Amino acid sequence: MRIYKTRSIAADACKKGRVTMNGVELKPARTFKIGDVFSVRKNPITYTYKVLKLSENRLGAKLVPEYMQDITSADQLQLLELARLAGQSGRDRGTGRPTKKDRRELDVFLSDDYDELDEIDFDDDVF
Repeated sequence: MRIYKTRSIAADACKKGRVTMNGVELKPARTFKIGDVFSVRKNPITYTYKVLKLSENRLGAKLVPEYMQDITSADQLQLLELARLAGQSGRDRGTGRPTKKDRRELDVFLSDDYDELDEIDFDDDVF
């Protein structure tokens, strides 16, 4: 559970004011103490972390949970889930923008051209 993939991305986030502690924006060179709680704003939510241990060396991504605890509130995680669900659409990932044909089919589907259903005779004999 690494917060940012690279140190330069983390430094940019600090410079842009996305990393805070007690409402105060942090600088990239800020040192932490055990027990510090800081927040990282990544749209659409704000993650909150607590420092458990300190390390003199850089860590691999797999070792980070030993040194940091994610204490993000449940309502923030619910916002993340809602954003994920809202981002899903009927199109497969990587298919690009809808074509003219797709647009026409969508227009026909959304229009009132389905009045033919009224003309169908639903006899009990057929079913």
